[in-house]
Amino acid sequence: MKRIKVAHVLDSVGGVEVYLRLVVENINCNKVENIIIHKQKNAKKRYYDKSNNAIPEFNIDIQREINPVKDLKAIYQTIMAIKKERPDLIHAHSAKGGIIARVASLFYKVKVLHTPHAYSYLSANSKLKRSVFLLLESFFARRNSYLLATSKSEIERGISDVGYKPEKTILFNNSILPIERNNDEFTSVKLPKNYICTVGRPSYQKNIEMMIEVIKKIKESKPDIHLVLMGVGEYSPNKEHVQNQIRKYNLEGNITLVKWIEREKILKIIENSKLYISTSRYEGLPYSIIESLALSKSCVVTNCDGNRDLVEDNYNGFVVENFNVDDMASKICELLDNDLLRTKFEQNSYILFNKEFNLKNNISKLEKIYSDLILN
Repeated sequence: MKRIKVAHVLDSVGGVEVYLRLVVENINCNKVENIIIHKQKNAKKRYYDKSNNAIPEFNIDIQREINPVKDLKAIYQTIMAIKKERPDLIHAHSAKGGIIARVASLFYKVKVLHTPHAYSYLSANSKLKRSVFLLLESFFARRNSYLLATSKSEIERGISDVGYKPEKTILFNNSILPIERNNDEFTSVKLPKNYICTVGRPSYQKNIEMMIEVIKKIKESKPDIHLVLMGVGEYSPNKEHVQNQIRKYNLEGNITLVKWIEREKILKIIENSKLYISTSRYEGLPYSIIESLALSKSCVVTNCDGNRDLVEDNYNGFVVENFNVDDMASKICELLDNDLLRTKFEQNSYILFNKEFNLKNNISKLEKIYSDLILN
């Protein structure tokens, strides 16, 4: 049986890179052959398939920011790569990967699956930018494109805002493998015995400023409250503002900022925490919360795309409205004070993970999506 050849187009950073590695390392390589078209970086490890064979990679000049010269160059390089490899299907990732892949597909007729990993227009903090980004997404959505969403919220957003027809949308939840737990001590970051945690670079999307306000509020009744904020590193545009806010509120003893560290260490910090929190304005389907579910953690999160797909209010945590500092502080305190409720939520988190977000169960669904799309 001939394998389906899928060309992935992306900028390999952050959650997009995590997604692709999980897919190519676990999908049946006897059914699906992957190639990767991205910006190769010396520091990045190569991609391997399930049989530990190196996956062909093509270098293009793709980057996050809009740059007409580099973007045109990346489109040309992508056209050359797909004409050489002749894939059966293109799977494009993020906003920039989606645009480049769909323009390139005009020169090599092939269907394009686009996974936004949270739509780019949601990150725009001005109405003009938001309108321009949304216009671009809407234009390319009508060009030989299918939406392969990472969450139900992303499908709803694609239909209502971007203009996809429902029949051109497909759901494949972000998923991870079950996490093996061990009793190893973790000592490379000094932490108090009791703490809550989150993973999120200081940025517009993650809205860490709200999180600092929440900790300030909790400290009024719980002076020993401690937040461990991981992911303060590679791309943290609001880092200085967050640090100033911490100093302003005299929270240096209540918040630990952790730079980028190995995933195993992040998981150990989550595992040992009391609960997980998120104040994001928007998400695709955040891996850090999926990991928290897999580690049986109750969560308190804002009501945004992605978050509400992972946390069911009063089932495995609480969902509060964006910017409602008092409500989030109250819900966190409730879980810290109520061991019985927190334990119930923790058990439900693990049940939900296995039901919806376990990659061992879900990877065959992606194989079928690829297969169905090239047959129809």
